[in-house]
This record gives sequence, C-alpha cells and structure tokens, in this order.
Amino acid sequence: MASVGLAVGALVLSSCSFSFSMGGGGGADGGVGFDDLQSATIQLEAVGTFVSPQEGAYESAGRGSGFLISSDGYALTNNHVVTGAGTLKVWRGGDQSKTLNAQVKGSSECLDLAVVKIDGNDLPYIGIREDDVATADEVYAAGYPLGDPTFTMTKGIVSKADTPADTPWASLEHVIEHDARIRSGNSGGPLVDPDGRLVGVNYAGDEQHDTNFAIHRDEVRRIVDDLRSGKNVLSLGINGEAVTSDAGEGLGIWVNSVASGSPADKAGVEAGDLLTNMEGVALGADGTLGEYCNVLETHGQDATLSVEVYRPATDTYLRGQFNGTPLEATTTVSSGLVGGAGAPATGGQAAAGFTTITDDSGVVSVQVPESWSQVDGTQFVDDKGNAYFGVEASSDLAQYKNGWGAVGATVLGSAEAVSNSTPEDLLNVAGKDLPAAGCVSKGRMDYSDALHTGRFEAWENCGPEKAKYIFVAAKADSGRYLALVAVQANSAADVAAADRVVNSFSVDL
Repeated sequence: MASVGLAVGALVLSSCSFSFSMGGGGGADGGVGFDDLQSATIQLEAVGTFVSPQEGAYESAGRGSGFLISSDGYALTNNHVVTGAGTLKVWRGGDQSKTLNAQVKGSSECLDLAVVKIDGNDLPYIGIREDDVATADEVYAAGYPLGDPTFTMTKGIVSKADTPADTPWASLEHVIEHDARIRSGNSGGPLVDPDGRLVGVNYAGDEQHDTNFAIHRDEVRRIVDDLRSGKNVLSLGINGEAVTSDAGEGLGIWVNSVASGSPADKAGVEAGDLLTNMEGVALGADGTLGEYCNVLETHGQDATLSVEVYRPATDTYLRGQFNGTPLEATTTVSSGLVGGAGAPATGGQAAAGFTTITDDSGVVSVQVPESWSQVDGTQFVDDKGNAYFGVEASSDLAQYKNGWGAVGATVLGSAEAVSNSTPEDLLNVAGKDLPAAGCVSKGRMDYSDALHTGRFEAWENCGPEKAKYIFVAAKADSGRYLALVAVQANSAADVAAADRVVNSFSVDL
C-alpha cells in the first residue's frame, strides 16, 4: 500500500438493562467479588483483514481486553478491538491453555463498545455499580496490557467523574478520566470500584499527560441491551480512526477494517479506505470521529447517507451511499493533466486541511483547501436566463476572477438549465474565451461518479503564469439539475487538490 503520511493524534488506542443476568459470584447481584475479578476478565485477539495507516496490511489486530457481563457468556469490549475480525480468539481468566471462540453480537464505533458471546453457562461475571460515580472515588483497571497473558490490575482515583470526549476513534458524551494506569492491550477491560463493581470500560490513554479514560457506566448501560440483542448502535460497521497529515490537519476517517454484512461492507467500503465526506460534512477535520458520529446521530444509521471515499491502494476516488447506491469510482480529473494526483497527503494543497463551504442558500457545497478562505456564495444567471446556485472560493477572489495568479474553485448548480442545456453546452460557454489567454485544451473526456454523468475538459498554459483550468460539466443521474465545477491550478499540488474539490461537490436540488 502506498504510504500516505498519516497520524492519529495525541491519544493512543489502549489496545492496539444493563441487568447482568444472575449467576454465581460474590456480589448481591451475582457478580464476582473484587478478589475474583480475574475469573471474569477475558483477553481477545482479532484475526482478519486490517489495514493500518502507518503499517499497511496485517492479519491480526493485536490483543485487547474484555469482561463477562452475564453467566451465559456475554462479554463487553471495545469496538476497535473486534470489529472487522474474521475470527476471534478468547482466553478467560488468563488461562492460555484453552482458546475459546467468540461471536460479535453488536457494536458501536461511535461509542467504541461491542458485545461478544462465548459458549458457556454458570460463568463468573462482573456486576454493575449502582451508586453514583464521584471525583476521587477509588478505582482499579483490570486487563491484559501489552498483549501479556498475565492478568494485571492498576489502582487510581477518578479525576473527572463525567466529561465529554471526542477521540480519533470515538465520540462520547460521558467519559471517566482516571489515573489507574492503562496500556496498549487494556482496551475493553473493566474499570471497577473496591467491591469489584463496574464503573466504566477502559478505551484510551494519553501517555503524554499520564491520563486514562473509560467509557462511563451510564453510557454502557444505555446501549448494552441493544448490543446484546444483536442491534448495532451509531454504527455503519467500520473499525475506523480520524487521521491527520504530518502538519496536523484532518484528512478524514481511516478504515482499519469492515464488519461483513454491515452498511459499510454493502456500500463497498474496504479496509484501507479514507472516508472524506458524509452528507456534505467534511470528516475528521478536527482529528476526531466527532463529525462522523454527529451525522449518524442526526440522520440515523439506517438512513441513506452520501459518502465520498479516497482509496490509496489504487489511487482512486469513489462516491456512493450507505444504505443506497454502492460506491463507484469517479473520474479523476487530474489524470487529464499529470497522469494522476497521487495520495492526498503527499504535499502542498493536497496535504493541507480541507473545509466545506456552501453558497448563500445552502444548496451547493464543496470541500476546498482551508487556504482558499475568501468565499462568494451569490447566485448566477447565464445568457439563457437560467438561475444557478453557486459558490466560489480562493486565496484571493479578486485575482481569481480577473487573472491567473490565484488558485480557486467555482461550483454552480441549476434545475432550470436541465430543460435547455447539456454538459457539452456548459463546457462550450465556460471555455470560449480561454484560447485568447493562451490556454490550450487537452481535449474532452467522459466524466461519471455515483451521482452524475457528463464531460470534463482540462486546459493548460493559461496566461503568463501558465495556469491550468479544469472544468467538469455533468447532469445529475436523477435528472434534477446540471452542475459545473471549475478549478484553477497553478501547481501540481493544486491539481491534486482539484480531485478532492471535484469529488466532494454537492447540489441539493
């Protein structure tokens, strides 16, 4: 896989009715006592197809922790420990002599929780703490850090009893911050009180600040019955993480693995893909899963959701829908100029952060480099009287509109133009004055993505700056509108950015 120079932020993955059923144990609810926590704590290893942004493809995701929540073999762990696994290996109580099989029943990438089921009856399990969790409460983190089969516990106190937290791989309203030290491999393990009752599920550690985080018991309580019954919550079936460029700018959501049969799998998402936009919202811009989860909370995981994807393995852009039209490769317009843009994290504008802009009416949206900060979202009327919703962006709008010294982009969309114009007509009008500026056409080529069909044309040697101009003219496959996208590019990096622009435009007509 081609290297794309990605980072995952300051935090590190610590792996890598909540009515627990009655069963044998030391607590009033049937859960084990503090001294028997090891018997109810499990170690898991996921085996399958995983693709890391740093290491490329590998078979095993490493080992994480978990714990039994019922006597009949249901257990909790983190989504990032198990989702996408072809097989799961489980060891209980530190006993490596007996490998157990497990089935993922339900998961949530936004809450980073998953329920798995192992065979067995009358198994020891951990009960729930009923009292409020308070700052300075004594807590213990249990699990198997660093993949070691030896059961480990660390002691600390609650430093923040309830705080929201967005991380590269989760977005949670209720998190416990504590100082019971956790390490890679502790992910999914229990955080308990001195009675052995569950306070939270460990999922992240910040080694730089020596801070540790657990998913609050109340967050677990809210969804565990759904997960246990086989219902996913705030999930499209990815094991993902927000990634950033070397400069710290958000690039999107990297997909480490995909759950078979999930909406992501059915849409054609693959391990190693980068999700860049969903429902017109740029993903991972702040280096977290926050915007991805906000879209799921707004629309619901069963809704038809537009998505844009970059696939580094084949250097292709794709567009499609979750719970709708599967992903299709889009035309890479930069190929008409430089034979391919390369990965979107290699340098220049392509490695910079992108932001989503809209026209004044909120009809047209597109992702552009953050440096193109001057925006004009007024409407446009063509010579045929067709009204277009439109937005322009540039580092210098005046120069972009009147010369060749500044890069920028324009996106127009019109429902009226469908009745009297074609994509070829739009290209004819857009390019009619370019030869006078010395521009040379590279010819017209077919353009298509999951939503549009049309033509694109690339021009070179425009003006004294020898600028490049790229046009895409297309009709929505729904027949509702015509769209024109124009990008001026003065460097190879700008050309690479043009692919992101063209593959992110949206017209809501």
